[in-house]
Amino acid sequence: NAELFSSVTQFLFFFLAGRVLRPTSRHRAQTWEVSESEESDGETKPRSSPIATVSTDLTEDLSSEDKCRTAPSSATKRESGQTHALSPPRPAGRGTPSHARKRRTKEEIEADRQTARERKEERERQRAARAREKEERRGEQQRRREAAENLKSLRPENCLKSLTICLDPALLQQDGSDILLDTLADFEWRLSIQSQQLPRSITWTRDLPQHGDDGKSSVEEEQVVLVLDLTDLMDLVVSVKKMLHSEEEERGVGSFLSPLLECLNRDAKKAVTLLVTDSQPDYRTDVHGVHLLYRTPGSKLGMEHLDIEEVLVHLQLCKNISLFLLDGWQEVTDHVCAVTKALSKRPFKLLTERAELPFCVDGSWASGARVERDGSGLIQVWSRQIQQLNRVSPAVASAVTAAYPSPQLLLQAYQSLGSEDERKGLLAGLVVKSGGKERRIGPEISARVYRCLTAQNGQLVLD
Repeated sequence: NAELFSSVTQFLFFFLAGRVLRPTSRHRAQTWEVSESEESDGETKPRSSPIATVSTDLTEDLSSEDKCRTAPSSATKRESGQTHALSPPRPAGRGTPSHARKRRTKEEIEADRQTARERKEERERQRAARAREKEERRGEQQRRREAAENLKSLRPENCLKSLTICLDPALLQQDGSDILLDTLADFEWRLSIQSQQLPRSITWTRDLPQHGDDGKSSVEEEQVVLVLDLTDLMDLVVSVKKMLHSEEEERGVGSFLSPLLECLNRDAKKAVTLLVTDSQPDYRTDVHGVHLLYRTPGSKLGMEHLDIEEVLVHLQLCKNISLFLLDGWQEVTDHVCAVTKALSKRPFKLLTERAELPFCVDGSWASGARVERDGSGLIQVWSRQIQQLNRVSPAVASAVTAAYPSPQLLLQAYQSLGSEDERKGLLAGLVVKSGGKERRIGPEISARVYRCLTAQNGQLVLD
């Protein structure tokens, strides 16, 4: 209790006297250090004996190691305090003085400006390149969209909507023409009644889409159908006979042939079809798919069957004019509908025929093989080519293509052999596996393949 009372008394005395007590370590809370202000006061003023006795006892309790650690710390703090007291006050701002900025020369300034200009130009070029690429992509997308729309419009079901059937008003005066009008109305096909170059004719026009401001333009098809009767037919036959036996060709003034020849002279690509209607079946027959006349009113004029046949052949070969004898307007209507459907399919067929190899179809239903851009599919074409030979099965073709994947490799193998017999029997020893059995190709098929690939005579019989 006496020691505790003495310690409390010393603490209160130091606190009241203005001493600053600081712990020198977290692990040694009992060790206290006296501030510099108290040390200076202790040097000038003598301490009282009780207080000196307590400090001496506390100092003796410190170990030698603690003394060694405490002494340099206090000395360092004294030196730092003296240094701070003697050093001049630093200016406000950064601790280190700033160096003077070096002035740039004109060349350096000009080089920096040039570099800035080059960077700006490079940015402009990149921006222009990106804008150009974007415009090209937009244009490519627009072209693809237009191509897809054009391809869609060329399909038969869509192309049929752009066709217009043009009828001459003279056809409506004939009995039975209402059958044609009712049928076209049922199909909802476009119909136009207007005067034609040839009387009693039927023509077709197709609308062509235009992307400009002109809208749509129409083009006239090459097909022309004329509906005639027997009297017009006999007039035509007589005019052609006179033209064939006279020195001046195409002389049919005053007949039905004159306007027809004028129309063909203006456009030689026109394909004219004459539909002769008559209800009597005695005037119509069919021989080998060609419609001929056996008994006509022309027999009263001294015209025989050979004369009429000569006229029909001349019109077909020289003028591209076909003639059909029909029973009535129902058959005329069926013919007009067939021509209309054929014209709707024509643009799409022409588009497919523009390909480099139109006979190479995509589907397997036509025994074709599709060849991709990377060359895949060529071995299937090579196999199909071998199968075109007589008595060559797919198993035999597979054996040949497995040994020689391309015709060029087989030709090189033929060239490496010295004699003709060795070349003919090159493929004879190849093994063919079919149905779980194995056999060899044999010399006959081997010689046939050799003749097919090396023969110079196009008329040579391979078998």
